[in-house]
Amino acid sequence: MKSQDIVVLLKLVSLHEQEEEKGSGEFQWSFQGEAPYSVRSLETLLGISKTEINASIKRSLSTGLAIKDRESGRPKPNRRNLDSFIIHGLKFVFPAKPGAMTRGIPTAFAAPMLKGRLVSGGEYIYVWPSAEGHDMGQSVQPLFKSVPEAVQKDERLYEYLALVDAIRLGNQREVGLAGERLSERLLKK
Repeated sequence: MKSQDIVVLLKLVSLHEQEEEKGSGEFQWSFQGEAPYSVRSLETLLGISKTEINASIKRSLSTGLAIKDRESGRPKPNRRNLDSFIIHGLKFVFPAKPGAMTRGIPTAFAAPMLKGRLVSGGEYIYVWPSAEGHDMGQSVQPLFKSVPEAVQKDERLYEYLALVDAIRLGNQREVGLAGERLSERLLKK
């Protein structure tokens, strides 16, 4: 398993939720002629190569974090397993360690959609290093290097990855709050 597997799976969750909201007949895709779930589209949206996306999907299917949809045949995240892995195992497999102060895109408790919902006991906010970022904070390496660009195209993905970082960086109380919010979103509780 690699860290980008989580990014790919959360993007698939985001695409599926967008499709559900709009209805499958009305789901408009920004790329003409490309299916939103195609490897080429995922490459464009995530900044991860087609080869890595293919390998990521195969790893996710073999670990049970993804399953093949019976109707369409396309891979879809196994939300229950994904939620359980992120909450209970991710911080041990892909730990995050705050680094030096830098300019970047807010993550974890500082992300715009989480501000006020989760409170960190830390003095500084956490950011993914990015030249396009407007905030100063302690740098945190994202799960994959292209995350800062990918989240600017998809607010839902941004929220999921910010929650993941809150789990990776937080203390027990913060992890509990972020885990509850993640479960609400992933499992639609």
